[in-house]
Amino acid sequence: MELFLTIFFCLCLFFPLLHILHCLPFFNEDDENVSNYLDEKKGISILIPSYNEDGIIETSINSMIALAYPNYEVIYVNDGSSDETFKLLQHHLDLQQSLKPSLEKLSHKEVVGVFRSKLYPNIYVVNKVNGGKADALNVGIEYAEKELVVTLDADTVLTPPALEVVNEKFLDPNVIAAGGMVHALQTKSTNPLRNLSLTGTNILVRVQMLDFLKAFYVTKLSLARFRALAIISGAFGIFKKDALINVGGYRSSIGEDIDITLKIHRYIAKEKSKKVLLITNAISYTELPETWKDLFKQRIRWQKSYMDCLVHFRSFLGKTVLSRAVSFFYIVESFFVGILAAYISAGFFIVNAFLNIAFVFLGFVVVYLAYIFLFNFIYNLLAIKQVKSYGFIFSKGDTIRLLNTVIFDVFIHRFVTMYIVMYGSIAYFFNRDWKKVSRTGRNYEIDSVSQEKMVK
Repeated sequence: MELFLTIFFCLCLFFPLLHILHCLPFFNEDDENVSNYLDEKKGISILIPSYNEDGIIETSINSMIALAYPNYEVIYVNDGSSDETFKLLQHHLDLQQSLKPSLEKLSHKEVVGVFRSKLYPNIYVVNKVNGGKADALNVGIEYAEKELVVTLDADTVLTPPALEVVNEKFLDPNVIAAGGMVHALQTKSTNPLRNLSLTGTNILVRVQMLDFLKAFYVTKLSLARFRALAIISGAFGIFKKDALINVGGYRSSIGEDIDITLKIHRYIAKEKSKKVLLITNAISYTELPETWKDLFKQRIRWQKSYMDCLVHFRSFLGKTVLSRAVSFFYIVESFFVGILAAYISAGFFIVNAFLNIAFVFLGFVVVYLAYIFLFNFIYNLLAIKQVKSYGFIFSKGDTIRLLNTVIFDVFIHRFVTMYIVMYGSIAYFFNRDWKKVSRTGRNYEIDSVSQEKMVK
């Protein structure tokens, strides 16, 4: 038992240490650098699946018309909304019928109308029967006319120069897919490429903001450098359209973002030169849950998504666990050291609390708790330092808010997350339904078109 605990604890130390070191600027790769604007502008189709998004759709439209890029189209896919989403699209875009062609290569629910904006001729709306997010994305791919496909959530706001950075990265023919950086929309300031503001945010939004900073500027950055990025966020993903068609589009599942990313990895498994990147200079913002109820709904869905893809891709992951970095980290780090560690830790806590059967177990619990507190504290501080190294700053008035949030994360939120991981992993096998997170209904200020680009 002592040997098992020692191995387990060493693994728990190894992966966080690995990511802490590997995310540092010393390990920067050539494809992370940003150069000057280029003359070649690849065509980009932005797909925005929308179901009952009347609380945020105006913000989305304002974001799309503010983009600083000459060769893009936007396709809103209204997935049978039962609220005012389609009426708002009609009102703000002044829609007219369109004969936009469809590829007819992917299966999906019936399309009942295709429209084009009179005000913004590069913006389209496809009205369809409800079929879920994956189905809506497949419809968007069918109508996309450009070489690259960007997928956004309806509450995602792109910064004006984001598509310029995307274009540059995809000039490399080996780049097949990529994820952009995602920040909390509630922290967006009037200078979204430089400043983050915590004014007016509650502790729940702030702790999620820290989660996003840790995820994107530490863990995902490290994994991307290992070519092991298993999740391209549905809030901001970029793909070559041909690759999406060749893998059969999106599968209707609990988590489309993990599923499509692993599909792409499986698609390029035999071509070592092909890449899935994290584009650190392509910045977006997405709205985060503001209540515990919505946070639990979202995070439990994320955990069910992980389990769903673990089951669905078990053959690919198992066969390539020692040959593909993405499979190794997905199984060894995320499953064994992530999920199983939560159950093992909880088990030892219960045993020591109620039975106190062995001093060595109590010692393990104490050491493990110390590890959790220490590494979470280090991770938080590193994430804040990392985001600053990429040009972002917090106001002086946010220092106390940041400190309070770090303390809340280390002593409370970490254990809430552990519970969600355990509950979601088991719940997947009994109930695969998920509930939509409520929008705040808040309208966010969108910046006018700017050619400013964050250069590291």
